[in-house]
Amino acid sequence: MRLFLLAVAALCWSNAARAEGEQAWDFDYYVLSLSWSAAWCALEGDSRDDPQCDAGRGLTFVLHGLWPQYEDGWPSFCRTVERDPTRAETAAMADIMGGAGPAFYQWKKHGRCAGLSAPDYFQTARAAYARVAVPGFLEDVSRRLQVPAAVIEEAFLEANPGLARDQITITCKSGLIQEARVCLTRDLDFRRCGDDVIRDCRLPDAVLEPVR
Repeated sequence: MRLFLLAVAALCWSNAARAEGEQAWDFDYYVLSLSWSAAWCALEGDSRDDPQCDAGRGLTFVLHGLWPQYEDGWPSFCRTVERDPTRAETAAMADIMGGAGPAFYQWKKHGRCAGLSAPDYFQTARAAYARVAVPGFLEDVSRRLQVPAAVIEEAFLEANPGLARDQITITCKSGLIQEARVCLTRDLDFRRCGDDVIRDCRLPDAVLEPVR
């Protein structure tokens, strides 16, 4: 029995290892992940005393990342000949990511898979972020709201002509509106999300944390 368990463990480890380290540039489309800043703060940032969560920042949906995606699944921690970004290059992303720290991790896990240099990846991520309009009324959320996640999706559809329901998904975590994920081609046009990405939050009373 012990040998059997060891064999199973080895098999699981080998499968996990093959799930990372793919060749850069081998992907089908992008997922633009936008994180509701106040939800991230409630779930993680406050416990870290992260400056992103300071009162008065006024952050709504910030850039979580731009993720190369397969039609089913995604690459991560890819092999690339490109150098890692400098501190100045990651710090320059703080205005749309809420801080400099997330930029390096997003490059390491996802950016290397895009087959771009670090500056070009960040430039592409910035262009993707600018491609999607965040509904303006969200800036005025000053108290906790209970709202169906579908309402947030509808607001994005209204704010972005040409965006279809199968090209965006709203996610929840621990009962909170967490992220808006928009699927884009390599040229940053809207496109249908893969089946593994279209997993809309269906909570009728999800909580939208107030803007800080």
